Amino acid sequence: MKQHSVREAWLEDAVRHLEPVFSKAGYAIPPVRVSCGFPASSSPRTTLGQCWPRERSGGGVNEIFISPKIDDPVQLLDTLVHELCHAVDDCFSGHGEDFKGIAQTVGLEGPARMAHATEELVVRLMMISQELGPYPHQAIVFPPPRPSNASRNKAKCAQCGYEVTLLKKWATYGAPICPKDNIRMQEAVIETIENTTEYDSESVGRTKPKVDEIRRAIS
Repeated sequence: MKQHSVREAWLEDAVRHLEPVFSKAGYAIPPVRVSCGFPASSSPRTTLGQCWPRERSGGGVNEIFISPKIDDPVQLLDTLVHELCHAVDDCFSGHGEDFKGIAQTVGLEGPARMAHATEELVVRLMMISQELGPYPHQAIVFPPPRPSNASRNKAKCAQCGYEVTLLKKWATYGAPICPKDNIRMQEAVIETIENTTEYDSESVGRTKPKVDEIRRAIS
């Protein structure tokens, strides 16, 4: 059993051990750099891996980042296989048909965005993890989500629809007077951080990414 002292060395060695999985399926893993790091364009709470296309790398290679949330070797290898499928496709199809074809052939199953190893592939990944030895990393634990006091109170004029956001420190004084109709506004239903467009989470409904966003990085 090997002993790695650096995370990136373990990850690079993992790519070499996964090459037979891809070559057996008829694919060659392109030159990649794999690092431990948070995704740049997705929620770090929900995204476990991300692959960047070659055109975005100064070295002209696919850059893959594996979340520091993971320290289980088999789960890490499972995530790495998913991201290597993106590298084979150079992120061109996102989670489209080309990616699905690659993923299914190498042994992934389930919805494309969450494609994970089949039972057969998991057995292979367990064997590879034993050959690689311990992953030299301890998972980062996120703090709990923001408490409810991060909510935003709003007030709206029932006559003209004029709307304002109330700061919590002033909301206790009640709703303000509408500057247009000179009547007291009504406090609206509280809007929380979690259901605004500023809440960046893949578990929240989001608009379809633009083509350029797909070319930037795929999780």
